Order: sequence, then structure tokens, then C-alpha cells
Amino acid sequence: MSRPVPEFPTSLGTSDPTTITLLGQDLARDLMGKVSFGELAYWLLTLERPTAQQSRLFEAVLLGLADHGFTPTAIAARLTYLSAPDAIQGALAAGLLGGGSRYLGVTEDTGRFLAGVLAEAGEEPSDEAGWDALAERAVAARKDAGLLVPGLGHPVHKEGDPRTPVIIRIAHEEDLYGPHLALFEAVGRVHPRILGRTLPLNGAGVSGAALADLGLPLELLRGTVLLARCAGLLGHIAEELRRPVANDIYLAVDRNATYVSPEG
Repeated sequence: MSRPVPEFPTSLGTSDPTTITLLGQDLARDLMGKVSFGELAYWLLTLERPTAQQSRLFEAVLLGLADHGFTPTAIAARLTYLSAPDAIQGALAAGLLGGGSRYLGVTEDTGRFLAGVLAEAGEEPSDEAGWDALAERAVAARKDAGLLVPGLGHPVHKEGDPRTPVIIRIAHEEDLYGPHLALFEAVGRVHPRILGRTLPLNGAGVSGAALADLGLPLELLRGTVLLARCAGLLGHIAEELRRPVANDIYLAVDRNATYVSPEG
């Protein structure tokens, strides 16, 4: 008796000897030269072709997250490339693996935080005062639990992250400003009187709010950040080829290493 042939269903890509099909479209005929990479990425994540408005906001988020200078992820990529220039995939992977709770992962953390608050509230507030009251309860709860509020603060942009107002403005312009962004802005308004200090709404956090309003699954928010950062990391490796600094970084640490007794 013959065993049944297993099936592995996919709605993404497949091919035969003459064609490649992606998302139900003929790749060569229907997509290449007609669809931007950002539009395709959104389509792959949601299985829905984005509108021009959705594409604009989504791609603005990707641009805002692509690079932020010599962050640990970029340094990791450059140093790995220094060590193994024969394996560029290792350098890219090293940078992407550093996307966690402190760098890059804040986007997902913020999206989950906002979605959790909204789910617990059940009904969305009808005015700014209602949003502020909801945000006050959420921020106070985080403070009482000894937890940071995702999306607040930035190591460089102490007076305000320049990406944040742009993403909020685009969301308004494209009629995509939703409850996650509304709650995020309310957090920005109320947190000083609860935390006793004023922190900027950072670009990673506002990106999480915007992506959640776009309807992306929370489980994919960090992956979306990594998609954007991959371009930035590849740019760092390209710059490392043109104007290398990784060896100087390595030597600066190595030559200034100070021995400390294990018992000290």
C-alpha cells in the first residue's frame, strides 16, 4: 500500500520550468518593475496588497529604522566582517542577532504594551482626556511593577526623536492614525507627572504603534525592524570596504584592556 504524498501548502512563492508565482502573481509579468520592495514586504507579511497610503506609512517606518549610526548591531556586523570577510552572511547575521530588548526590539515591546492596554480597556476612549486617563493607569501600573515604559527615552535624542513627529504626521495625512498611536501620544503627555521626569517618545516606539495600527501581527514587529536594519547593516559593511574602522575598534579595546584579578 503506497503512502500518501505529503503536502506543504504555501500562499507565497512557487515555480515551474517557465514561471515564478509570488502571492498569486506572475513575478516577472506582474510584479517586477511595478511593485516597490516595501510594498512587497507588506504584502508578504499580511497577504494583502497595501494601498498607496499604507505603503507610504510602512516605508516611512522602514526608513526610520534602517540605520542609527555606530550602534552595537552595526559594530557587531563590522567586527564580524573583519574576522570573516569571506562570509558576509555571518556579518549580517551578527548584526541582526543583536536586535533585542535594548536595540531594535523596542518596536515590538511597544506594540505589545499598547495592544495589551487597549485589550484590557475593551472600549477606546472618545476624547483626549479619556486617552490620557487610560495612559495614566498604564504608566502607573508599569511604575508600580518596577518596569520601564516601552517607547520612552533615547540615549541620543534627549529633547525629542526627530522620527516620531514625522511618522505621526504621515499617519494623520494618510488617515491611518489609530488607537495605538493615540495611546502612545497620550503616554507622552502624561508620563512626566507619574515618572517625575520627561522622556522623549522614541522612533522605535512610534514605529511599533504605527505598525500595530497598520494591522501587522505583533509577533512580526521585531522582524519588520530587522528587515529595515538589514539594509543599514549592509550599508555598514559596504562602508567598511570603502573606509574600514573595524580594526581600529578592535585594537582600541585590545590595547586598552586592563587585567583584573579574578578574585578582585
